[in-house]
Amino acid sequence: MQNSVFEEMTESEKQVADFLKELGLYWVFESPIFVYDYKERPRVWTPDFYLPKLGMYIEVCGSENIPYEYRKEIYRKNGYHVVFVQVYKEEKWKNFLMKRIMTIEESRHTQVMKMFKSVLN
Repeated sequence: MQNSVFEEMTESEKQVADFLKELGLYWVFESPIFVYDYKERPRVWTPDFYLPKLGMYIEVCGSENIPYEYRKEIYRKNGYHVVFVQVYKEEKWKNFLMKRIMTIEESRHTQVMKMFKSVLN
């Protein structure tokens, strides 16, 4: 991890970065992605972390005053898998993050197996 990137992070983002390192997950900080908003306008957003090995993103929620539901819906609409983590609010955010990652991976596996079964039958 580059020190300059770490210096740009909030304390909550640093905690998540350290935890991802513990898990052995390589991450990219604020990797830009292309989305369409509700009015179908093109936008470039930068989720906090991209996990290339898992093909998913993590948004670290910094405050209850930010409308994260809007972001969740736009990510979903554009087909991105994004886990929203509230380090400031959830005592067991590490367990929450791991469970969400596992849920997304299990869902992907189920979808792939359904596709293969329909082709093989």
